[in-house]
Amino acid sequence: MTLPPGTPDLEVLDLLVSVAELGSLGAAARRHGITQPAASMRISALERRLGLTLVDRGPTGSVLTDAGGAVVGQARLVLASAAELMAGVTALRAHDAPRLRIAASKTIADHRVPFWLAALRTDRPDVVVSLEVENSSQVAALVRSGAADLGFVEGPHAPAGLGTRVLGADDLVVVVAPGHPWAARTTPLPLSELAATALLWREPGSGTRDTVWALLAGHAAVAAPAAELGSAVAILAAVKSGMAPAVLSRLVAAPDLAAGTLVTVPVAEAGRLSRKFRAVWRRGAPPTDAAAVLVERAAILERGR
Repeated sequence: MTLPPGTPDLEVLDLLVSVAELGSLGAAARRHGITQPAASMRISALERRLGLTLVDRGPTGSVLTDAGGAVVGQARLVLASAAELMAGVTALRAHDAPRLRIAASKTIADHRVPFWLAALRTDRPDVVVSLEVENSSQVAALVRSGAADLGFVEGPHAPAGLGTRVLGADDLVVVVAPGHPWAARTTPLPLSELAATALLWREPGSGTRDTVWALLAGHAAVAAPAAELGSAVAILAAVKSGMAPAVLSRLVAAPDLAAGTLVTVPVAEAGRLSRKFRAVWRRGAPPTDAAAVLVERAAILERGR
């Protein structure tokens, strides 16, 4: 199909519709980010192209002629069709865009994944990423089932049956409210005493819980929890209330430590209070393309942290 000679472009039709809606060349020009003389010149060029007078220009504004009103009616249909066309093109682009499904444990999702995704976007702005946030055990299950292409977990050991790469380490700290007896402690807290204390714990399957449990269980019988809470935010609030101590990621506790609303407790063998951040994937299906880029960028960022 060949367009008839003199067919106007969409931009000038849009400008004409704005004149009709706003009643002024000046107002239409401002809407389109151009000067009034430029708008007037474009409308005049359209009138010459169509061989019609479309606008009566007066000192109080611009009024469409009968012919101008008829052209605006048709122009609105053309512009609506153009908008529908571009919406369809956008949907096609989104459908065809490379997609990466990732799952991450809560600490990693809140404190590390945003930085990793920003680095990925620099290299691969075309990739659409979806993120599911669960605890480490649930993330591993999503990867095993194929519901996630790539997972990020923390804990003392790699999840069974998955390929893995260590990205970095995360320090854990014992934290209490400023009024807790441990807050003024100057001698390191033995791990046996920590194990014998009712602590605030994350839910089973949490990488933080697994790390702390594995460490304390080797020193003494671990006391029953003061409470099991499903989020670090809930644990922070409970610790600050004075309910009980907790062992948390330094990343999670940092804002409250800086504000003085939490206090760290010195611990014997503090170097053992650490866990690994890992990328995990299905065995036999190592990361490729955007997933491989994301893992590499994450590893680089963690080395520099």
